[in-house]
Amino acid sequence: MPVVRIWRRNPHAGKATHAASAAAQGDTPEWELEVRPRRSVRTAWIVAVLLAAFFIAGGIWLRTGSTGVNFRPADQLAMMGIGLLAAAAVLLLTRPRLRVGARGVSVRNILGDTEFPWEHIRGVSFQDKKSWARLELIDDDYVPLLAIRSNDKEHAARALDRLRELGAKYTAPPAE
Repeated sequence: MPVVRIWRRNPHAGKATHAASAAAQGDTPEWELEVRPRRSVRTAWIVAVLLAAFFIAGGIWLRTGSTGVNFRPADQLAMMGIGLLAAAAVLLLTRPRLRVGARGVSVRNILGDTEFPWEHIRGVSFQDKKSWARLELIDDDYVPLLAIRSNDKEHAARALDRLRELGAKYTAPPAE
């Protein structure tokens, strides 16, 4: 059974309270935490370079074979283009990012950014045998956090701890 630590959320705290506390601090940056994966980005770049090199080399040497098929320069260019498109598709895996601040949590996975205000967030967890963390939302919904991956080990653990700290900070009841 996975251990899920969820911070306490104050249902009465709204955006105005958090905006006022951020304005009172004055020098608070918009995002206090920004996390990107490390190992998967490195791996994606290596795979993309190898794919592009393989298809470009294949496109260059395409005409030298004696297979009986008549390859033209357009076929060579198409082969190189396919390799570059495949490399670009692999590089989409370098996009994941997680940003956390007074406004809430901004999650960018493969395509698009989604921002979640603090009142919609219940916590963050790392399920057993999963490759990435997930943001627990109210109504038993969740969003995968591809920026916090298990193969990043210490980096992922520090990011989860910092995310939990900020979650507790921004969802705590206002000081009276």
